[in-house]
Amino acid sequence: MLYQLYEAQRALMEPFAEFAQATAKLFANPGNGFGQLPFAQRTAATYDLMYRLGKDYEKPAFGIKTVNIPHDGTETEIAIHERVEIDKPFCELRRFKRFSDDAATLSRLKGQPAVLIVAPLSGHYATLLRDTVRTMLQGHKVFITDWKNARLVPLDQGDFHLDDYVNYVQEFIRHLQKQYGNCHVMSVCQPTVPVLAAVSLMASRGEQLPLSMTMMGGPIDARKSPTSVNNLATQRSHNWFESNVIYRVPSNFPGSGRKVYPGFLQHTGFVAMNPDRHAKSHWDYFKDLVKGDGRSAESHRQFYDEYNAVLDMDAAYYLETIETVFQKFKLVEGTWDVQSENGKLERVRPQDIKGCALLTVEGELDDISGSGQTRAAHDLCSGIAKTSKLHYEVKGAGHYGIFSGRRWRDMVYPQVHAFIAEAAKSVSAPKKASKSALAGKKPARPAIKKRGASAPRRLAKAAAR
Repeated sequence: MLYQLYEAQRALMEPFAEFAQATAKLFANPGNGFGQLPFAQRTAATYDLMYRLGKDYEKPAFGIKTVNIPHDGTETEIAIHERVEIDKPFCELRRFKRFSDDAATLSRLKGQPAVLIVAPLSGHYATLLRDTVRTMLQGHKVFITDWKNARLVPLDQGDFHLDDYVNYVQEFIRHLQKQYGNCHVMSVCQPTVPVLAAVSLMASRGEQLPLSMTMMGGPIDARKSPTSVNNLATQRSHNWFESNVIYRVPSNFPGSGRKVYPGFLQHTGFVAMNPDRHAKSHWDYFKDLVKGDGRSAESHRQFYDEYNAVLDMDAAYYLETIETVFQKFKLVEGTWDVQSENGKLERVRPQDIKGCALLTVEGELDDISGSGQTRAAHDLCSGIAKTSKLHYEVKGAGHYGIFSGRRWRDMVYPQVHAFIAEAAKSVSAPKKASKSALAGKKPARPAIKKRGASAPRRLAKAAAR
C-alpha cells in the first residue's frame, strides 16, 4: 500500500512542480517585467529549488558523444556511438563503439583490449559510472551492464534472482570472448561478489576465463571493517527486510504486481545517511542561483539528476543478496551454490581460478565497503599466482572517489590501465595449426606466460608513466 500512496502523492505534486519550474523561468528572464523586479533573482531561485525538490527524476542518459584519445603528447577527438549489444529481460549489455576517420588512430583503437564493466544493481542506474566509462574509452573497447528498472519489467518475464545476475555476467563474458578472443572484467561495488562467482564457476567448468578481473570497493567479505550499511544487514532479520521494504509495483507501470524494493525507499535511505550534507548542498544551490553562479548551480543539478534517479530492484534479487553477501557470507564461507541456466546447482569455488590476473581497489575513506572487504578476494583466489595479483588503496578517496572524479582519473585509472595492459601482454598468441588439426577440434586456450617476482613492480612502474 505504501507504494500506491507514494505514487498518489507524486501525481499530486507533479503539477505543482511544473508550476514552480515555470515561475522560476518567468522571474529568471530579464526580458519581461517580472524579471526586472528587485526580488526577481531570489524569487526565481526559490521556485527553482522547489521544482528540484518536487520533480520526478527519470533515468539519465550517458550522453557520451566524443572522447579525446591521448597519444604521443597530443589528443585526438573520436566519435562515440552508444548501442545495445544484448537485450535481456532485466539488463542491457551496452556498447560504446568508437569511430575515427584517421587511419592511424583507428589502427590503435582496434588493438586495444575489450573491457566489460559490470555496474552495480544497488539503487542507482549504470549512468553513475559515466565518468568511469568516459575515462576507460581512452584506451579500451568498453561494454557496460545497464540494469533495467524492475517496475518496467512485466510479470510474465519472471523473477530476477542473484543466480540470474551471475548467469548474465557469464553470458556477457562469453559474448566478448567470442567477438575479440579474450576480454577483461571490471566490477564496481556490489557486483564484485557476483562477478567473482561467475568467473569461479567458469573456472570450475574449465571454460576460458577473462584475462583479468578488476574489483573496486566491493563487499567480498563484508565482515571486515563493517560499515553502517553492513551493520543494518546484520542487525535485521531476513523477515524484517521482507516485511518492511518489499512492496508491489502499482498498476500504472508495466511491471504491475511485481514485488520490488522501491527506488523511493532506497533514496530515502541514501539521504538519511548524510542528511546535513544534503541540506547544506541544497542551501548552497539556492545561494548560487541568487548570486548568479551558473557553473556551481549546474554542477549541483548534474550531481542530483544522477543521485536522485533510483530504480526498483526485484525483491528476489535484493533479499537473496542481503542473505548471501551480508548475513551468511556464503562466498567467503564456501557455502554458495548457484543455479546455472540449465537448472544445475554448482558450488562457487574461487580457488579454482587460474590464469586470470586480479586487481583490487579500495578507497581509504570508503564508508560503504570498509577497508579489507575487497582485498579479501586475494585470499579466496588462492589459485592465482601472487605475481598476478595487485592491491591498490586510494589515499583520501571515499567510495565514489575510486570510480568517479579527479582521484579516479588521476590515481586509479593509470593503475587500472597499466594492469590490464600487463595482463594482456602475459598471454602469448596461440600458434597457428593446420586445417586438419583444427578440424573437429576446439582451439586451445592461450598459454599464460610465467612472470618473474618483479611483476608487481613492473605494474606499478607502468602505472606511474
